[in-house]
Amino acid sequence: MHPMLNIAVKAARRAGTIINRASLDLERLNVARKGPRDYVTEVDQAAETAIVETLRTAYPDHAVLGEEYGLQGSEQAEFRWIIDPLDGTTNFIHGLPNYAVSIALLQRGVAVQAVIYDPSRNEMFTATRGSGAFLNDRRVRVSGRTRYGEALLGAHWPGSAGPDQGGGKFRQMAQNSAGVRRMGATVLDLAYVACGRLDGFCGVALKPWDMAAGSLLVLEAGGLVADFSGEQGWLESGNVLAATPKIFTQMLGTLQGAAG
Repeated sequence: MHPMLNIAVKAARRAGTIINRASLDLERLNVARKGPRDYVTEVDQAAETAIVETLRTAYPDHAVLGEEYGLQGSEQAEFRWIIDPLDGTTNFIHGLPNYAVSIALLQRGVAVQAVIYDPSRNEMFTATRGSGAFLNDRRVRVSGRTRYGEALLGAHWPGSAGPDQGGGKFRQMAQNSAGVRRMGATVLDLAYVACGRLDGFCGVALKPWDMAAGSLLVLEAGGLVADFSGEQGWLESGNVLAATPKIFTQMLGTLQGAAG
């Protein structure tokens, strides 16, 4: 395992320990609202602090961008970690075990290391650019599904939690597939695309920490990742498609056809 990935795994496990301990007594959680359907707990903050401490102790010259505390370190740093200490906070505070820690390392803006850790299932997804994607040290690949009508998708788009599945271009994407799931943790959706549990994912208005680690996992597992124009601007736009190659082409075609 690459030394930087090893440190990221260590940081993710530290955060996971904090999360698992807190999950045993959710009644005592202090929960604050950052916005509509957007919550933060002291667990998010403690987990991020543990991750940042681990990363910056090992690599003091690296910058860290976290969901809770923003950018720490130089804006011009060659290496930047992007972290989400607890993606799926709403699930967590309801006792729904579908949440994860996400850590990615970008070198000059390109993701080179990725960790997504599901502490409730003890599933550790890892990837190093050019070396494949792994789940608990077992190599994983995207699914071999080719027929869009049989594809199971993950979603984070307007209305994707409701019965109409979002309306407009997204409704057509949903209706043509075998089904759409919005499980409340984007980083896990992307990890599940990488290991074949989902065939594709479509996300709208996401943040870098939602996508950075998962995108590298999908790419290293043989999938494709792009924005809604089929280009590589998803990290800036927040709009992303990720899927097995055959399903990706059909998702993109459906989306662009509906948009036209």
